[in-house]
Amino acid sequence: MEGYVPSPPRAVRDPPYACMRELDALHALAVAMGVHTRYTDGLLRDVEPSPDTLIQVCTALGAPLDRPADAEDALRRIEARRAERRLRPVAVAWDGVLAESLFVQPRPLGGDEVVELILEDGTSRLATVGHDGVRISGALPSGVHELRLQGREGKERCIVLSAPTRAFRRPGERRSWGVGTHLAALRSRRSRSVGDLGDLERACEWISGLGGDLVTALPLLPTFNEVEDPEPSPYSPVSRLFWSELILDLGEHHRPAAAGPLEVTRADAEVRAALAGVQAPVGAIDAELAAYARFRGAQKRLGRDWRRWPAAARRGGLRSEDVDQEEEWFHQAAQLRVREQLAGLRVRLDDWGVRLGLDLAVGAHPDGYDTWSRQDLFAPGMSVGAPPDPGFPSGQDWGFSPVLPDASRSEGHRYISASIAHQASLAGMLRVDHVMAFNRLYWIPHGMSLDEGTYVDYPMEELFAVLTLESERCRCEVVGENLGTVPAAVDDALERHGIAGMYLALFEARGAEARPPGEGEVALIGTHDTPTLAGWVAGADIGERVRCGLLDPSAEKAERENREGAAASLAELLGGSLDDLGDLLDRLLGWLGRSESPLVIPWLEDLWLESEQVNLPGTRSSERPNWQRPMARVLDEAIADPVVAQRLERLADARARASSSLGSGAGP
Repeated sequence: MEGYVPSPPRAVRDPPYACMRELDALHALAVAMGVHTRYTDGLLRDVEPSPDTLIQVCTALGAPLDRPADAEDALRRIEARRAERRLRPVAVAWDGVLAESLFVQPRPLGGDEVVELILEDGTSRLATVGHDGVRISGALPSGVHELRLQGREGKERCIVLSAPTRAFRRPGERRSWGVGTHLAALRSRRSRSVGDLGDLERACEWISGLGGDLVTALPLLPTFNEVEDPEPSPYSPVSRLFWSELILDLGEHHRPAAAGPLEVTRADAEVRAALAGVQAPVGAIDAELAAYARFRGAQKRLGRDWRRWPAAARRGGLRSEDVDQEEEWFHQAAQLRVREQLAGLRVRLDDWGVRLGLDLAVGAHPDGYDTWSRQDLFAPGMSVGAPPDPGFPSGQDWGFSPVLPDASRSEGHRYISASIAHQASLAGMLRVDHVMAFNRLYWIPHGMSLDEGTYVDYPMEELFAVLTLESERCRCEVVGENLGTVPAAVDDALERHGIAGMYLALFEARGAEARPPGEGEVALIGTHDTPTLAGWVAGADIGERVRCGLLDPSAEKAERENREGAAASLAELLGGSLDDLGDLLDRLLGWLGRSESPLVIPWLEDLWLESEQVNLPGTRSSERPNWQRPMARVLDEAIADPVVAQRLERLADARARASSSLGSGAGP
């Protein structure tokens, strides 16, 4: 922003600009662009973002301004640009019926203007135009259609998302159960340094034999595995459109890994050794995979940060000398092999009546393929995170670039749709991480502190239409992760679209207002972002938060007292004792199992009271070995443990009793 220098952070955010007219114009511009000029953070404080923040966020969204004085003119330009449009960029037809006009400002067509509706299958549908918009004969089939308007002033289009109001549900009514885990940690005696698809298959067969019908895994997406700067987090993927090569089942000829943390660099070396010399058949490579593999080959030669590449390569013009061919071939071969193994696994799971649960990561790594291949789709100079809350009083930066709402609308949300379909086509259940992103995301301008961001609105109805459409196409049920600060509109949307929310016993099953999970909530004890049950009762995470700077040392005593009270309250609710955690766990599983929840999913490691959590949000791998904690037991030991089997059998029995009294509700 030439000529404008952001002012330093201020303890009191009084307007720093003398001209209130400029500030009012800036606020009007922000509101017009869906940028919040006021919000309530997780500490229930009323926050007004600074003008510096509003300027940077509006600029990233495409507003032509460098300083507050430019806001009035920028608003006029944006309004004029929008007034030029005849058609909405996207419209939703719930259950095939359009609920709104496709025109921004309906007006009669000129004599030389033509409107044509092209269905997804390439056929046309009769459309008539009146003063109140476009009328289409009959209900539209499910799919992504396109209304085209052509005339003297040029061409316009409106993407019509014809989607079911409610996401896919399995027929019948049931109350079922499964387990969740981090696949890398799910090692067995036959596996290598990380758990792989062979281990996942064995876990699914085991759970099926005990009466469960679901095994959920954290995202199985590719990560950066270089020795210099590995990024093991499955929530910071290179791409949301491909699979991790580390999950490949390489057979049983590999020596079991030594004790210690999971190392993605060692796992990567194992896969490379197994695929050495393999060249992917060119005929089997689709265009997206070819581009992805070529990008990974270019990173090997030009460096991981594509923003530092030569200009032509940065813009997508990769020459042969820019690409390491062996690296390109490796990624081609690895992706084809993973696709083949996953397809076989899905067939076997269907035979056993077991579903695979997967996770839709909310974003992708800024150095990754998605941001390079779709540069116009992502906001420059911005990171996504969360404002301060009780768990993270400084706020959070999740480290990925946000998708630009208008750019996504212009392409009919194709990238988001493809990201959902990539996993839903394999999974029987898809959990949408931070489903609030369909409504708004917290943007933090680079160089600003975590509490200096603000929220940006997203077209929620359109994104839920994309989600329910892909859910129907893939016959995949959906769960929305609605934990934390949740706008009421999001919970309303989940209910309207038949999407279950989440219930965490560590948060809800305590205190005077403790309640069991309801019909619309998938029940868990905790998640990958919370302590295990044993760790929570012991307060193990509290000391770690202090050590990592997430909790002020002066607050540690009060935090431990609160935790002790919460744990005692949970024990009282269940009629158990904190002196016998095994019995407390049994009681908790039974209590959740007898509830109205359609699905109960304990974290696998909780079944033997593992104390260390797999991830501490707000920390990086350099501060703590996140995502590198193997299970304390290998899978063989867990399967052979009669106590673990008895716990799961009790859960199965509780679910059966709950199903016998099932009312009219159905669920995931």
